[in-house]
Amino acid sequence: MVGGRAVKMGSQVSKQMERRKTIQTEKKVLSDLKTSGEEYPGSDYRPQDRKNWMSGLNPEKLRINQIVWPGTHDSATNKIGIPLVTRPFAQCQSLSIYRQLVLGTRVLDIRVQENRRVCHGILATYSVDVVLNDVKKFLSETQSEVIILEIRTEYGHEDPPEFDKYLEEQLGEFLIPQDDGVFGKTIAELLPKRVICVWKPRKSAQPKAGSPLWSAGFLKDNWVNTDLPSTKFDANLKHLSEHPPVTSRKYFYRVENTVTPVADNPVLYVKPVTRRIHGYARLFIAQCFAKAIADRLQVLSTDFIDQDFVDACAGLTHARVEGKA
Repeated sequence: MVGGRAVKMGSQVSKQMERRKTIQTEKKVLSDLKTSGEEYPGSDYRPQDRKNWMSGLNPEKLRINQIVWPGTHDSATNKIGIPLVTRPFAQCQSLSIYRQLVLGTRVLDIRVQENRRVCHGILATYSVDVVLNDVKKFLSETQSEVIILEIRTEYGHEDPPEFDKYLEEQLGEFLIPQDDGVFGKTIAELLPKRVICVWKPRKSAQPKAGSPLWSAGFLKDNWVNTDLPSTKFDANLKHLSEHPPVTSRKYFYRVENTVTPVADNPVLYVKPVTRRIHGYARLFIAQCFAKAIADRLQVLSTDFIDQDFVDACAGLTHARVEGKA
């Protein structure tokens, strides 16, 4: 019995050592690839005002399908859980929704449970009212910034009752109705409407064409659940290559520049794991050009968003508007 337990423990230790080697190898792969360069059309662009970076690109010229949208993964987790206890396991952003928007974030990923509280897995945080109030505050302070607000019922939870009506009541004046003609329009043609709200219930009916809310099929992604940075990076490139260019599709496609803790990983805190890929957003865009798939890039999301990530997306958007990409 004791001998069997020792063998099992030895096997687990050996497995973890192999995983650490794999992680280090994959980190080196990305680090080495970075020497090939991170330049791409617009890579040197820095918006003068990140709070109004879309406005700075001329709303009368900027079409929805030209935008490279900087987004956040698990956006409303800045205060989730108990500090230093459960928070490190679930926190993916350190900024409030309002501060993310001011920084330049334009796609929000919000998970809710039945009582309308935001959650990440089994951990819950503040009411979704906090999110919507932050969104409305930002919209009241800007004029031409468009937001994609994705709200979904978290896996393992029930849909909040009559949540579609609640969203329409809260955001009605700002909601851009579901219409695939939106993709070819300029921001100026959509104003004063400024929010594409994608509602993804688990069991309730999906929003229909013409509804103030958009259905799940309009925001797609290929989630790869891994803590291995090069594996995720390569998978993101592969999946992106399988989609048509932004000018010929009628949905948003999101690439997540994130890796996340997995069950057999001894490191279960989000921040140290996601750091393995966090700094490679510009490399990812450059590799999209190298592989001739940059015309497919549309939504790029991250954990713990910073201004360089916003600049990377805004720069490529600027290049598209100027006809350089």
